[in-house]
Amino acid sequence: MRRNFITAVVGALLVCGAAQAQTEAYPTRGVRIVVPYATGGGSDILARQIGAGLQQAWGQGVAVDNKAGASGNIGSQEVVRAKPDGYTLLLQNSTMVTNLGLTGKLPYDAEKDLTPILLLGITPIALAAHPGAQIGSVNDLVAAAKARPNTLSYGSCGIGTPQHFVMELLKQKTGVPAAHAGYKGCSPALTDVVGGQIPLAIVSANLVAPYAKDNRLRVVGVSSARRYALLPDAATFEEQGFKPFDFSIWYALMGPAHMPPAVVAKVAADVSKIMADPAVRATLSNAGVEPSVGSAQELARVIKADAQRYTQLAKSAGIKPE
Repeated sequence: MRRNFITAVVGALLVCGAAQAQTEAYPTRGVRIVVPYATGGGSDILARQIGAGLQQAWGQGVAVDNKAGASGNIGSQEVVRAKPDGYTLLLQNSTMVTNLGLTGKLPYDAEKDLTPILLLGITPIALAAHPGAQIGSVNDLVAAAKARPNTLSYGSCGIGTPQHFVMELLKQKTGVPAAHAGYKGCSPALTDVVGGQIPLAIVSANLVAPYAKDNRLRVVGVSSARRYALLPDAATFEEQGFKPFDFSIWYALMGPAHMPPAVVAKVAADVSKIMADPAVRATLSNAGVEPSVGSAQELARVIKADAQRYTQLAKSAGIKPE
């Protein structure tokens, strides 16, 4: 019996030792970062900046793999099913939790089936108006709704997107009725508000910036708690008296559930160094992503809190899938 006990202890120590050695050596081969969206968006830009930095730091190949489809679920599920050894990572954004709020479920558990690694940054959301609408603030929006009852409409990036949720929250806080037109993406909604086909559109704030700069659009408000670097003259909704109002699109690095803590710590530390690089920060800011690094614990709190508030908002605003 004693011999069996000793054999078990020695075996356990050998397994632990092997796992520790493997963790200390990580990575010994190429790493894949899955982006569950198409190329060109904030998640993709972040993944490519991080991937290039990690490849240089680790001396191993880091591939960015765009697996778009089903509002990010296809790529996310692939990571959920991957071996939790740190060689398959996920660059996700807050669309994950708005999907949960919209449908009430995901094909995986966002809190249990993924390992949070690092919160990377945010992109605020902006409500923009065609100059002809004569709406340049939330007060103007309320006044226009009173002067022209039941005539206001707005375009968003699609039903159940973060932009749609933000506008419905603003409608609740102001009492302004505005009919929703859900577009297939932010760009067509932006095109129609610039062209005057619709008076208002709520889209990612970075897309509004060049049009606001040359006065082709007026910014009614920005969804972040503080002003957005690309729209420094645009007041936030909080500055206009609507507190709390801090809803931005966030970006995060994750992995499959049960990743070794030491591997999580290494990835987080090395990515944090990359995110601190002034050249990387400038590239991301120009692309509309404000770097805002937060720990795995902070990311876990954000996922949990946003899952709850988007679910509540979907119910109170009657937001349903198409």
